Amino acid sequence: MASEWEETTLGDCADWLSGGTPFKGNDAYWSGPIPWVSAKDMKSFRLHDAEDHMSPLAVGKGGKVVPAGTILLLVRGMTLHNDVPICMVTREMAFNQDIKALHPAKNVDGAFLAYWLLAHKPDLLASVDHAGHGTGRLVTGTLKGKAVQLPPLAEQKAIAEVLGALDDKIELNRRMNATLEAMARALFQSWFVDIHPVRAKLDGRQPAGLDSATAALFPDHLEGSPLGHIPKGWSAKSLSEVVEVNPRRTLRTGTIAPYLDMKNLPTQGHSADEVVDREFSSGTKFQNGDTLLARITPCLENGKTGYVDFLEEGQVGWGSTEYIVLAPKPPLPPQFGYLLARSDPLRTHAIHNMTGTSGRQRVPSECFKSFLIAVPPPAIACRFDELTAPLMTEIKANANQSRTLATLRDTLLPKLLSGELSVGSCPELPDSASPRGAKP
Repeated sequence: MASEWEETTLGDCADWLSGGTPFKGNDAYWSGPIPWVSAKDMKSFRLHDAEDHMSPLAVGKGGKVVPAGTILLLVRGMTLHNDVPICMVTREMAFNQDIKALHPAKNVDGAFLAYWLLAHKPDLLASVDHAGHGTGRLVTGTLKGKAVQLPPLAEQKAIAEVLGALDDKIELNRRMNATLEAMARALFQSWFVDIHPVRAKLDGRQPAGLDSATAALFPDHLEGSPLGHIPKGWSAKSLSEVVEVNPRRTLRTGTIAPYLDMKNLPTQGHSADEVVDREFSSGTKFQNGDTLLARITPCLENGKTGYVDFLEEGQVGWGSTEYIVLAPKPPLPPQFGYLLARSDPLRTHAIHNMTGTSGRQRVPSECFKSFLIAVPPPAIACRFDELTAPLMTEIKANANQSRTLATLRDTLLPKLLSGELSVGSCPELPDSASPRGAKP
């Protein structure tokens, strides 16, 4: 430990604030622009938004707002038995009573303090006790008493800058992937839901954004079908006719294979958060090119959907029994299934066909026999593949790079935060992740 580092406590490193919940019965409190954070939102280190939002009217009436740069720490909830979520908010946000907000003291850099908490997650997790009914709890007094070795402010900032450069690149990749997926989804929506190219031709217009060869693939007439009016030469078929639902995949019991649980199936984007090797017992099996759709409430409504592109060639993975697997039949490309699963018409159909008791409702796979889609001829399916496959490949590459950067960050984190490694002796970071383009 560097001799000039100061011994202090976590309690003295920040002001600690408790959250709250505005009255749920007042709709005026829940129709505004301020993100209101609960445990379900705390899935990334840098937190940009939340599922729920409150209005300025709720501030001071249960709603407590903190500025950008504040650290949020979950201190109560079932999640604490497996993880201690830690986030830095990137904008003004509110938070509930299960969360503590830490506003750094004057001699403490906020990013450094957040990274200190990340580095000490194992110790925090070991401090979780039980509050009854399966709820985990971190006692504030225990947290505040944690010993902290605090370097001078300038060194705190330098450490945070090295680690932050890696998170900056991870964040950039996240935004790039959101843009790439939005492009793919917009093309799917335009061609197969709104049928914009055909409607443009019907109006005597050139289809927007298409080269002449691609535009020529689309007809200039619609014709009747069980689905309504569809492009001439297309066919209206049930999803189960053109997409294999829960296709057969072989994996022997006892085989060690990649495992993806429901927790790590994404609500946005297609890349799984974490895949681990586990001995296969029973569960849903899948391979590259398959789409995983959560079939149980509230996971389906929350958007849990993923595209399998993380396996080796010929490898079979497995996961929750609560997945429905979709595998398009040729000439429809594999990513067609994922983009279809993200589309509003399919999600609405699935949600409306859920069965079972309240809180445990599921989508029966048979319901997709009654979901009709307009199936294009092979030439259009192949052109769609040519345009969207590169987008999916780039998303995968960005996600892989982010995982590599996260591993590097997690390796450096405890060494920098303990003083074992100084900023000046850090290994050179990748060019794309170097602070301000310079070596650390």
